[in-house]
Amino acid sequence: MSPLEPALDLFVAHVRVEKGLAENSVESYLRDLRRYLAHLDGLGLGSWEQVGRDEIRSHLAELVRLGLSPRSQARALSAIRGLHRLLLAERLAPSDPADEIEAPRPGRRLPGLLSHEEMDGLLAGPDPRTAAGARDRAMLELLYATGLRVSELVGLGLNDVNLETRVLLARGKGNKERIVPVGAPAAAAVKAYLASARERLLRGRRSRDLFVTPRGGRMTRQGFAKLLDRYARRAGIRRRISPHKLRHSFATHLLEGGADLRAVQAMLGHADVSTTQIYTHVDRSHVRRLYERFHPRA
Repeated sequence: MSPLEPALDLFVAHVRVEKGLAENSVESYLRDLRRYLAHLDGLGLGSWEQVGRDEIRSHLAELVRLGLSPRSQARALSAIRGLHRLLLAERLAPSDPADEIEAPRPGRRLPGLLSHEEMDGLLAGPDPRTAAGARDRAMLELLYATGLRVSELVGLGLNDVNLETRVLLARGKGNKERIVPVGAPAAAAVKAYLASARERLLRGRRSRDLFVTPRGGRMTRQGFAKLLDRYARRAGIRRRISPHKLRHSFATHLLEGGADLRAVQAMLGHADVSTTQIYTHVDRSHVRRLYERFHPRA
């Protein structure tokens, strides 16, 4: 048995009794720590006094080579930190070498999006001859044309959209305001909705909200999500579509068309351009096609 092995029994008893961790969590930590001890044994270490930051970092590098996800790597480091804190508290080690080692950052999930063809099918779904259909067409067109958050879309007031200059005033997180341009098709859809459909929905009621329901209230985020799901199914889109996917699609399609990242950042209302950069992964193939088409040495 490895001279480091007794520390595992001490750690398991600690997290079961004092921390009250669920058995599944205990087993996960135990698997991580057994792998860690095997690594230390492979280095020929016989006591915890010999374990330092370099040994821990070399183990984390090994986890990367093994192909563990950043989340699994972070969990392993959490177990290692817990073990070394306990060893220090029990005076079985002179220091805690895991104290200043940073966990790997979990990779950001790439945003889902709709293709140009799927967007065309989705926008064609509402029947503009009905009041609700005219409203739905205007909302879908406006969301795709501006990249608004759904809360910003349903929060628009009548005076927030200027159809003459084709801009709108969006109120984002922290009540920060920004001006966003509106494309011609979206402006035409909103104009058609305002011509008569909105009054038909209100039936004599008064409202300052741009998008309203037959009950006279403001369209809600949940209500819009339901109608979006209905139109997605009608367009033959099998996967689940959220309002945020239209925002992702807006940003991605702009970048694919050659838009400047800073301009997209301003339209989305991102405080930091690094938040917007998550969209740039999608158009790498587009950039490759442009390179092969136009670069003299491609």
